[in-house]
Amino acid sequence: MNLSTGFTVAVLQENQQYALGRSMKKAVMIINKDFKKGKIDKRIYGSFVEHMGRVVYSGIYEPGHPTADEDGFRQDVLEKVKEMGVTAVRYPGGNFVSCYDWKDGVGPVKERPRRLEIAWRAIETNEIGTNEFMKWAEKAEIEPVFAVNLGTKGIENAVSFVEYCNIPQGTFYSDMRKSHGVENPYGIQTWCLGNEMDGDWQIGHKTAEEYGRLAQETAKAMKQVDSSIKVVSCGSSKSDMATYPEWEAITLNYTYDYVDYISLHQYYDGQDKGTPYFLAQSLDMERYIKTVIGTCDYVKAKKRSDKELYISFDEWGVWSMADVEVAAQVDKSPWQVAPNLSEQIYSMEDALLFASMLMNFLKYADRIKIACQSLLTNISAAIMTEKGGGIWVQPIFYPFSYTSRYGRGTVLEEVLDCPSYSCDLFREVPYVDSVTVYNEDEHEVVFFLINRSEEESVCFECELQGFEVEEIAEQVTMSCTDKKMTNLICHDAVKPHRVSGGQVKENRVACELEPLSWNMIRVKVRI
Repeated sequence: MNLSTGFTVAVLQENQQYALGRSMKKAVMIINKDFKKGKIDKRIYGSFVEHMGRVVYSGIYEPGHPTADEDGFRQDVLEKVKEMGVTAVRYPGGNFVSCYDWKDGVGPVKERPRRLEIAWRAIETNEIGTNEFMKWAEKAEIEPVFAVNLGTKGIENAVSFVEYCNIPQGTFYSDMRKSHGVENPYGIQTWCLGNEMDGDWQIGHKTAEEYGRLAQETAKAMKQVDSSIKVVSCGSSKSDMATYPEWEAITLNYTYDYVDYISLHQYYDGQDKGTPYFLAQSLDMERYIKTVIGTCDYVKAKKRSDKELYISFDEWGVWSMADVEVAAQVDKSPWQVAPNLSEQIYSMEDALLFASMLMNFLKYADRIKIACQSLLTNISAAIMTEKGGGIWVQPIFYPFSYTSRYGRGTVLEEVLDCPSYSCDLFREVPYVDSVTVYNEDEHEVVFFLINRSEEESVCFECELQGFEVEEIAEQVTMSCTDKKMTNLICHDAVKPHRVSGGQVKENRVACELEPLSWNMIRVKVRI
């Protein structure tokens, strides 16, 4: 149902009388407890661990580090992962997986082969593999999302991997697992069928028809081994791929009946094009999501199917380095073990786009069930480590942490009247980006809000229909006078803080959103 039905512009204008009274832009919203968009799946607060650069080695794993536990895992990182609120982690790649044989990463560590890692031109020692990662996953309290190699491998490698992980005993690979000291099966539920197979950079890149047939047959075979698993078909690698959305239409024609999710990936840069353009890219992401949902539903209708296909947005983030810089790093000193690679540093401005991207998953919670921020440590990461030393977090850490903690429950429909600006990307970009969550268990409505305006504060006001507003429980904002400020030198330079000043009047809430700010407002309610 369109929530705007029955609500007039006059009502919105009337509500503006309760604004804070300053001369500033005004954003006026109406929500209603009975108009709901979807239930939030906690797995949208996932992340991604790939064997690339220092993500694994000296990221999550560093024997001899002062905080390392008996298995070599950095406990300082584990603490930050829990503080960040990560719920699921995709592993082991990424581009890495398209040349990876899972059998190299099991069994006695001293007997494991050192391999040329083709994707990132490094040496992979295989010191960390399936069983070590699963130990880390248990310590981190996350759900694993595994990927299989459909680049250089295929059906047999994928099937044997499921057998190793999920069959209790009595078969070749399940008994192999037991011989490696893992008595009980892992029961891994979610499996990705390759990685970015639409991209010509991918080892084993395939056409849509080639991938569709292979993914179909692989999914069928994997589910023969364990019918309880869910599988993810590769979608487009980014919204400007020449093959998008035809890739989805063609591949799903083969896989729709056999898979449970289709994956999407997206990174944005463009900081050099100015803040208005840069922040507007979250609207491109929203259009991307809607287009893929439409394509899924087209295939559903074409097949006369009752099945709903969901989205796993299992790689996403902000990119702050040019691809040529990353390529230069790879080429400069190839064939190293865990080289420093693509260790991007994020600014306050970057954190705003990052937060908007995260908010999109809530807006489409009815169809997006998994999302994996890329990557967890050191590369395009929220958590940064020093080898043998300390740990610190980037500005993007905070919107993720707060949203994971308080963005639980049901997403509500919004009617928003808000001024907008235009840029080369979109004619109308609202100054305020918003998503509203009703947490029934905690009896609170939580607003996540971004002010895209560089110069002006925005007066935000919302009428909460069907709720009895008690009080503002917490108001948190993150902003900085220098939008390019990072946490590289001063690790606390960009971080959120609690503020006051929000007002409650009957069933209305009003507050001020500072220029270029991320905000969270928790409102205690009764119904």
